[in-house]
Amino acid sequence: MFGSLRASIAILHREGKFLVIQRNDGRGLSLPGGINGWREDEEAGLRREVLEETGLSVVSATVEMRYHSAADVPCHIALFRAEADGELRDSWEGSPRWMTIEELEPRILESQRVVVGVMRGILARGI
Repeated sequence: MFGSLRASIAILHREGKFLVIQRNDGRGLSLPGGINGWREDEEAGLRREVLEETGLSVVSATVEMRYHSAADVPCHIALFRAEADGELRDSWEGSPRWMTIEELEPRILESQRVVVGVMRGILARGI
């Protein structure tokens, strides 16, 4: 009725692992990020959501890709490659965890499965 939502999610990569959120709603794993507020730009939404969900402050963020997902609810998603500082902490949404692709791939949200290919590319390039 109102069209697609807008969301921003982050790939945070360290030492061969990626940061994911073990969601408290039982739906599995998701990348840090979420729905952007009305009139909130993509990067501002990313910074706010990563801080809320993980306790980390984004220090750099670059758009890797944008895509649309109809899984769950229609959503235009901006995927960022990000760097962040701080201490991990749990939130009401879930618990952040560093995981390998093999660990996270079978449990990642359907709307974020396309991102696994980007993660594999990051590992292959060694960056």
